[in-house]
Amino acid sequence: MTTSSSTTPLPTPATPLFGTVLVANRGEIACRVIRSLRSLGIRSVAVYSDADAGARHVREADVAVRIGPAAATGSYLKIAAIIQACRDTKAEAVHPGYGFLSENVEFARALEQAGITFIGPGVESLNIMGDKIRSKNHVAGYGVPVVPGIAEPGMTDAELMDAAAGVGFPLLIKPSAGGGGKGMHIVERPEDLEATLATARRVAASAFGDDTLFLERLVRTPRHIEVQVLADNHGNVIHLGERECSLQRRHQKVIEEAPSPLLDSLNDGGATRARIGEAACQAARSVHYSGAGTVEFLVSDEAPDEFFFMEMNTRLQVEHPVTEMVTGVDLVQWQVRIAAGEVLTVAQSDVVLQGHAVEARVYAEMPERNFMPSTGMILALDEL
Repeated sequence: MTTSSSTTPLPTPATPLFGTVLVANRGEIACRVIRSLRSLGIRSVAVYSDADAGARHVREADVAVRIGPAAATGSYLKIAAIIQACRDTKAEAVHPGYGFLSENVEFARALEQAGITFIGPGVESLNIMGDKIRSKNHVAGYGVPVVPGIAEPGMTDAELMDAAAGVGFPLLIKPSAGGGGKGMHIVERPEDLEATLATARRVAASAFGDDTLFLERLVRTPRHIEVQVLADNHGNVIHLGERECSLQRRHQKVIEEAPSPLLDSLNDGGATRARIGEAACQAARSVHYSGAGTVEFLVSDEAPDEFFFMEMNTRLQVEHPVTEMVTGVDLVQWQVRIAAGEVLTVAQSDVVLQGHAVEARVYAEMPERNFMPSTGMILALDEL
């Protein structure tokens, strides 16, 4: 459900854009990127596995290239196959979408070495923001508020237990390589810490191939507020307001909306919104960020004028359309323009939030069984 102004038309680019861009993804996001490429007059290349030969993104692209078998490890995650597809189609740039290789620093580095532009941030940004411990310590050095805790690489269980008293209980154990809320454990009492650390380390090693853990003070009644940023290669950084993603189940987002109802409810003349937006921009500046990114913050219901950095997602978010609807800014177009070297012509003063936009994720689950995941055949789908 949305109310918004129409998308603001972008000026004619001052910098020549790419002739051909390969979209290294599938499904909804691939179709979304292809649509913006078409609006810019850029030839699009889709890639597909054997399982997706008849998929919509394959039909909508100007060119489609098979990159491997159904398993993602042999296709959408196979860097060499994607680079070869770029060479075969003379693609000058790659848009990674979200998921798969979108935040993979080795992919960005391989493209750079092949002379192909990665439509996303540079290797420095990916390296720093891809590690939760490193990113938290890094942005704290630039004045961005972080949740009190202990975040040092290589700490043993014994060292974490010694540091826990300084963090305070209840606390949260988080995997440094994790994401999407996976692998997090709440510890209410000191006597439960040792066993929970052992469990958390096993889960992290199994899920992420990295058992590094850190501790944070648990924020009660938390609200998840994330800020959309855009940055070019000429030092310009702006934010496009925030999205609130507080309605979650098992740390997975269910409803995303813009602007934030919590920030809207504060009678502070927009002061908190401006502060959290500037903190997001400062996080982006600290790593010389380029392109579209999202800085996630934790905000407590009990003190909504305080916020704490959680992480930065160095890619386009699933929920980016709600920001586009309330700002009229096409984020994918700007990703492409910025990657081509264009100066960001949208100033912070140009960003006005109009209306309210809501996105709801569709999950295949069984409510009567505590929302357990449910697999099966989709029999009908109506698109309005």
